[in-house]
Amino acid sequence: QVQLVESGGGLVQAGGSLRLSCAASGGTFSSYVMGWFRQAPGKERVFVARISWSGSSTDYADSVKGRFTISRDNAKNTVYLQMNSLKPEDTAVYYCAAVRGPWIATINQYEYWGQGTQVTVSS
Repeated sequence: QVQLVESGGGLVQAGGSLRLSCAASGGTFSSYVMGWFRQAPGKERVFVARISWSGSSTDYADSVKGRFTISRDNAKNTVYLQMNSLKPEDTAVYYCAAVRGPWIATINQYEYWGQGTQVTVSS
């Protein structure tokens, strides 16, 4: 059983930056593809970014490409999401999630989820 705990959310002005962290415990962290997802009020949870087991591959939603960067530190059992040039439409609860595979897993295939962290971007 893997436990995921997100941190780093908050209130930021448009154009600002935040760095989210997700600390994992209870499993072999490097055995999991890690993903970030977000859910805005009244909307479905959607994919934001994913990173491969070793960190050698990353993938992003078109809406965040060039602004967000996902990374991981397997020695620290932590995955990060650096968010730059934030926009009001980035406002959402951000969740990290873990899946053993495949690399391109659907949201429903992710096995473990954190509790989420709120990101609010003011205009």
